[in-house]
Parts: sequence; C-alpha cells; structure tokens
Amino acid sequence: MAPLPRWLAGANRIGMPDRNRRAAMPCPAITRRRLMLGLGTAGLARPAMAQTARAVTIVVPYAAGGGTDITGREFAQVFAPEIGQTVVVDNRGGAAGHVGSVSVARSRPDATTLLFAVSTNIVVNPHLQRGDRVELTTALQPVAQVSSYQYVLVVHPDVPARNLGELLAYIRKQPKGDLTYSSGGVGNANHLAGVLFSEAAGIGMEHVPYRGTAPALLDVVAGRVTMNFSSPPPALALVREGKLRAIAVTGERRIAALPEVPTLTEAGLPGAVITGWHGVFAPVGVPAEVMDRLEAAARRASATPKFLDRLEHDGLEPAPDRPRAAFAEAVKTESAFWARKVKELDIKLE
Repeated sequence: MAPLPRWLAGANRIGMPDRNRRAAMPCPAITRRRLMLGLGTAGLARPAMAQTARAVTIVVPYAAGGGTDITGREFAQVFAPEIGQTVVVDNRGGAAGHVGSVSVARSRPDATTLLFAVSTNIVVNPHLQRGDRVELTTALQPVAQVSSYQYVLVVHPDVPARNLGELLAYIRKQPKGDLTYSSGGVGNANHLAGVLFSEAAGIGMEHVPYRGTAPALLDVVAGRVTMNFSSPPPALALVREGKLRAIAVTGERRIAALPEVPTLTEAGLPGAVITGWHGVFAPVGVPAEVMDRLEAAARRASATPKFLDRLEHDGLEPAPDRPRAAFAEAVKTESAFWARKVKELDIKLE
C-alpha cells in the first residue's frame, strides 16, 4: 500500500506554508462558458507541492459545468487548507455518475482518492447497474454530507406557461411525446426528479437523457427540449438572464436565490417534495482514525463562511450538522426507498 499523505500521518496542517495551500483544480473546457459560473478561477497545482506530498484527488463523477462539478470545486477550495494538501478535482463522467463512483470504490484505501457524490450516485445507481461487479453500498463509506439542495423546474421562455397550473394545463393538451424533459442520464438526479414529478401530477412526459447536466440544460435553452429539473447552480444565471423561466422549486421552502419562485406545494402540487445532497465518500478500508480526520476536515470546510456564502449564491443549503454515522444511516434509508421505487416505477437503463 502506498504511504499515507503527511496530513493523515499526523502532520500539523497549520505548519504548511500558505503559498502551498491552494487547491489544484484543472477544469476541462466546455463550449458554453455561461455554465462554468466562475470555474476559471481555480488554480493550478504548484510544482513544490508535488515534491513534498501526494495530492488528494476528489473525483466528481460528471463532466465540467454541472451542479455537482460547480459545488465540488467550491468545496475543494475550502477543503485543501483544512488538510494542508493540494486537492485536485478530477471529472470522470459516464453512466449518470456511476463510472466515477466505481473508480473511487476500486481505488486504494489510502485516503488520497475521494468521491464528491450527489445523492443518486449512492442511493439510486446501485439499483440500476445490475451487471456491475462493484457493490457501491458496501465498497464506499460516507465521510460527511456537505450540502443539501432541491431542484428548480425550468422551461424554455417560449413555453406558454408562467406558473405550474398553466404548465400542467399545457402539458395535458399536447400529443404524447411532444413534451420532453432532459436529464444528465438515466438514474441522474434530474431524471428522477422528473419521474417523481410526473407521478405526482399524473402526467406523461418524454425523457431525453444526455451525457451530463450541462448539455441537458443547454438544449432547453436552445428550445430543443421543453423543460429540466435542474440543481440550482447551473440554472440560476440562465434564469436571471431570461434564457430560462423558473416555474417552481421542489423543496419544502423557497430558496433565497430565487425568492419569487414558489415551491411545488405552494403552486398546487402538495406532497411533491424532491430533494438531494452532496457528500464526500471514501473507499472502504480507510482506517477509522483516518476517517475521523477526513470527517473533521470536511465538516470544518463545509462550515466556513466562504463555502456557506457560495452555497447561498448557488441556491444550495448547508448540510445538517450530524456525524458520519448518522449520515450513513440516512443513506441506508434513502437507498431502501429507491430500491422499492425503481421497481415500482420500472426505471431501467435505456
């Protein structure tokens, strides 16, 4: 097994020179810069760091530009000083986040490779990826939850609906298959938000999967898809610019970033509460004392004013203040719910 990084071996993070405590977060370019939301500010790793200790890689299991990528990079910026190491964000997209998640599950349990997961990666995908040799529910262990969020139901501005009632009336008048909603792939969070919304409203819509949230949202902007259930970070700027129209949010209360947009319950669809979270996971096998240090660092990072400000700006919410054991129990409960729901709704990989 490779040696543990300095900070996990008991090094004092405060003793690390400030000039070396910046997170390294290279970002592949995408064609539309509007969805990047400032990701270009991420710094490159300094050569001196590579000479002193191994970097910690945080795998984001999606392409650049989506909500998980945006939040993961913002988290990496505040996590790096807490561990006193370079933090590199590595985008490994595919299969609605499953490819990147499995890569972390198969990595060495030396705490140098971590997963920045969205809830569906952990509680839904394992019930869809039947032929996989890796059982994520037992191959990964929670470190800490770092945010909570809900979805924003957005439509193209040409859709003749300004509220939920008008949208549902419009949907019911259209021929089957004419109304579409996009997602970042089967089993992706915005796919399942659409499934639960359709079930609650008693309507049928055509699901159009993409390889990532960014292209799924961009095709709504282009008018090729009717709507999307987006996590807030990639949608907010487009709503503010008038390129998308926000109809409702899917949580129990309105979000500060879009105070004028009602919840689904307020808009007339009671009981349709659809939420998610972001969390850090490690491969099983990382020693308990190392997990304790990772958890403490992640929880400190997610409580910094800088990160909390970014969450509010992006339309996200702070994570509940709970230890990883409680987070692990919540993950088990959600996983059991989706095991039943996947069968009940006959959700299958396409």
